[in-house]
Amino acid sequence: MSVFDARYSRQLVLKGFGPESQERLGAARVLIVGVGGLGSPASMYLAAAGVGHLTLVDQDVVDVTNLHRQLLYSTPDVGRSKIAVARERLEAINPTITVATHDGKITAENAAGLVAPHDLVIDATDNFPARYAINDACVRAGIPFVYGSVARFEGQVSVFATADGPCYRCLFPEPPPLGTVPTCAEEGVLGVVPGILGLYQATEAIKVLTGIGTPLIGRLLMLDLLEHQTQIIRVARRATCALCHSRSAESAAGASASAASLPQPESAPMSAPSADITATEVAARLAAGDAFMVIDVREPWEFDVASIANSTLIPLSTMPTASARLDKDAEYVVLCHHGMRSAMAANWLRGQGFTRVLNMVGGIDAWSLDVDPAVPQY
Repeated sequence: MSVFDARYSRQLVLKGFGPESQERLGAARVLIVGVGGLGSPASMYLAAAGVGHLTLVDQDVVDVTNLHRQLLYSTPDVGRSKIAVARERLEAINPTITVATHDGKITAENAAGLVAPHDLVIDATDNFPARYAINDACVRAGIPFVYGSVARFEGQVSVFATADGPCYRCLFPEPPPLGTVPTCAEEGVLGVVPGILGLYQATEAIKVLTGIGTPLIGRLLMLDLLEHQTQIIRVARRATCALCHSRSAESAAGASASAASLPQPESAPMSAPSADITATEVAARLAAGDAFMVIDVREPWEFDVASIANSTLIPLSTMPTASARLDKDAEYVVLCHHGMRSAMAANWLRGQGFTRVLNMVGGIDAWSLDVDPAVPQY
């Protein structure tokens, strides 16, 4: 592969990019786990950018329900193996690169072997076991991965498992209980949303591989494309993360410096184990008059649509500032729409020394379904 191939001419003239960055892309090996809504755009743009070797992991066949968002495929491909079609398309986009495939799942048992030969991993999965397998293998191998997830009109992107940054378990120590987080099949997704998020993932991959710009290390980008709102949440390496704890003290010091914008306790206490509570349990405790504060970390417009009486709105992006006014010895129940943002907030609060924090699984949606149908679902 020649870095001076005319197909890269618009990249080569970029200030701060040039032949050296193109050479780095040409020498790079990227593992893309999942070639669906996120993996389709990510793989297409990485192939076009000149990433020298792509390995695709997927076991699905093309379904007609994929076509509104997975533009790597077309109607005649329905019923064919996704990785077979993806390989054909990517080689047509850029015949100078190499595309390998693995027809199957990534699991805790095979993740290490799949990750090891690569320089970077794109997490384009849609399930938690695969995501945690990627995270754990990448941390142990010292290989960064670009995380992405989507639901409805929203998405998230970050870069995990770098030498000086947190891992996915620093944000979510354990997978949520089975069935508490709806899938795209259950709650839907606007087709352009994974397209946009997949392009963000491709951008972050190029930045990490070439060393240009500032990747989303220690930062979680959250996008609401319906309201066109973006937030960046700082994510620090968690002192009690079993995986990150094994990394060197020097790297940990660098991670602490990069996340200095979050308030840190003078000495990080041992975090309590991840704790959850159901909507029905919260309702029972409220009815019994138990003393605790319900914190809602959604956005104001969401709170206006549906909320629990006497709950306190503290949007997730304001938590680092607002938490300074909270009593660390009081008890809190944190909720959001479906339980993901609240799990993030609860874990962060525990890391700051709050000793009694529970995450309400299923969020306000579970409250509507299981406690009070008069509270609107949205």
